[in-house]
Amino acid sequence: MLNRTASIGPNDHAARFYKHFGRGSIINWPTGNMYGERWISIGEDTMIAADVTLSAGMVPNQEMMTDPVVIIGDRCLIGRGSAIVGHYRIDIGDDVFTGMNVYITDQNHGYEDPDTPIGIQDPQDDPVVIGDGSWIGSGAVVLPGARIGKHCVMSTALANLSAMTTRNAREPCWPSLKTARINFSWSQTKAPSTLKVVDKSVTQDGFT
Repeated sequence: MLNRTASIGPNDHAARFYKHFGRGSIINWPTGNMYGERWISIGEDTMIAADVTLSAGMVPNQEMMTDPVVIIGDRCLIGRGSAIVGHYRIDIGDDVFTGMNVYITDQNHGYEDPDTPIGIQDPQDDPVVIGDGSWIGSGAVVLPGARIGKHCVMSTALANLSAMTTRNAREPCWPSLKTARINFSWSQTKAPSTLKVVDKSVTQDGFT
């Protein structure tokens, strides 16, 4: 009873702060950190589990380049403890399910200048798209530039790989850790310890 009362539904006062809060959707209690609700759109019949962070922007009264910044479609399920942190555009389609503790962001720290601390270098934004009907496994980190097609199943390793290489996952695809063969090398061209993918193949041909 407490969980139902403390959760946020479309008719609750807290829902008014969102760009859109669809009919039948719910953010379960206890809620995670919520910031920039004005730039967040939630579709219909979507469940945001407990302890999920939804964020758009960094500072109060920030002028955003897109509106909305974070879009979560209809009939989605965002797993407990996950975080969706948007600065430019994160577009999650309809019927997308995530496991627990999934992290999705469209912004990363710059690291090109080896003489400047990474934390104070200019951030880099790149939109993220997750297609309809896809599933993102527990613990996955989806980084800027990821384009995940419709009806894709992404394990932890492959979701990270898709984002790191900014390649597209064709639809439908079912790559997993067992089907990927990945070779890495260290590149010193721009910054020390920059990881560079030099060869990658997925036996189920999940990537383009």
